[in-house]
Amino acid sequence: MLDARNLDDVRSWIEQWRSGLAERAHWARELSARVHRLSGTARSPDGLVSVTVGPGGELVGLELEEGVRGRAATDIAAAIRATVRAARLALADAVLTATEEAAGAESAIGRAVAAAYATRDSERSF
Repeated sequence: MLDARNLDDVRSWIEQWRSGLAERAHWARELSARVHRLSGTARSPDGLVSVTVGPGGELVGLELEEGVRGRAATDIAAAIRATVRAARLALADAVLTATEEAAGAESAIGRAVAAAYATRDSERSF
């Protein structure tokens, strides 16, 4: 049976839960906005290939230096793939930093975002 004291406890619990939910939604929106502005960039060890990936890991920039002209097409392709992977890792690091700043790495949101980017990177074909 609920008396006035128990009812006040229930109301207090509901208000705390609602407030916590609103705060998590705020952090999720802020983190989403930050992540959508991020990119990752990498350069091949020989400096001939530079790659930028967008927030979803998609290729948004590719620069090839003139030195690639003397290399085999298969070598250039391998350098591009490796540099895309490196750019995606740079993006994942940037996302983790943004997550730590916005919501905390150990928060539920932080763990979910980190897991999503780790899974995305391991599932990519290149």
